[in-house]
Amino acid sequence: MTASTLFHPEHLLAEASQATGGLKDFGDPSFRPALGALCRALEREGRLSEMGKQILKQKIVGHLSNRLRIEDYFRDFPEIANEMVGPPLVIVGLPRTGTTKLQRLLSRDPHFYSMMFWESQFPVPLPDETLERPSARIASARGIVDYMVQSMPKLLAIHPMAAEEADEEVMLMEHSFLSAFDAYANIPAYVDWLDQQDQTPAYVFLRRGLQFLQWQKRKRGITGQRWLLKTPHHLLRMDLLLRVFPGVQVVQTHRDPVESIPSIASFIDTLWRIYSDHPDPYAAGRSWSVRMNRGLQHTMQVRKGHGAAQFMDVQFRDTVKAPMDVVRRIYAFIGWPLAPEAETAMRAWLDSDGNAHARVAHDYGPEQFGLSAAQLKQDFSEYRARHVHAA
Repeated sequence: MTASTLFHPEHLLAEASQATGGLKDFGDPSFRPALGALCRALEREGRLSEMGKQILKQKIVGHLSNRLRIEDYFRDFPEIANEMVGPPLVIVGLPRTGTTKLQRLLSRDPHFYSMMFWESQFPVPLPDETLERPSARIASARGIVDYMVQSMPKLLAIHPMAAEEADEEVMLMEHSFLSAFDAYANIPAYVDWLDQQDQTPAYVFLRRGLQFLQWQKRKRGITGQRWLLKTPHHLLRMDLLLRVFPGVQVVQTHRDPVESIPSIASFIDTLWRIYSDHPDPYAAGRSWSVRMNRGLQHTMQVRKGHGAAQFMDVQFRDTVKAPMDVVRRIYAFIGWPLAPEAETAMRAWLDSDGNAHARVAHDYGPEQFGLSAAQLKQDFSEYRARHVHAA
């Protein structure tokens, strides 16, 4: 298959239909223009390796197949649409500001519903498993984690990955094709196109996906009280998050962008190297610095209309140095008692997490990505003045 047909939307749609036994209903058609924009950008700008092309093609076909199967489940089990998804607790902040640690720490409390990495990759039961025993999906997700870590060992130092740990709902939102696909490749035309679109359908799909996952969890005897979500993706779309999930409460994490932005650039550069033999670290630094600055500006603007009951701030250093103190503040924020059993589980995870990553190093500097501390201080001056406090 040539490059011009590898990412041809109609071919990908047909392949997904064939893979699902002839299913045809992809649900809300708003994903189609987004799929087209993504395919064009991957072909024209992605500079993908042969392996990268195949991986991303499989990812797209997998997302399309999931859409077909999800719609099929909603038809066969109409009660899924009655699942009540209440106001979630959402952790939002720049990448590399402690969001992953905070999410996984809180996920030790069974009163939260959490989306595991395996659920984000395989939200639909596979043919050879039951709703009650998703062992095949978990095994497949472990394979993905192993492949990514083997392909780029540095990745584990930047973002700890595990099939059975809580992870970002942005991977579920990818099924709308209105998402952060530029994390996989340098595709500025897609990003420019995306910035001009109404991205409400991505959040509507997220809510629908959470209904589906919640229904499955309850089949497995898991009965949480509210969803615990986390992704930096919401920074640029905070208005949509608040609109589609009324009553949502947001924990925003903060770290000096002089430190976090080069770390983000290193993460993106590492991901791009999985899919391309021609990564551009300067492009990773410049594009994601601009993007994250826009996200922080947007969220600061949205927050002007909302009070302390809806937004809470957490400094990165506090998450690192006194995580249980941060947890207690969050529980006071949401009005929950911290059960002794949950606190014990959290402390046990902190001990194991610290031991697991004690020797992991992540070395980088802003100059590697076309950045400088002086420029970052200037670009993020408003955010730093408002949210970054000296230790």
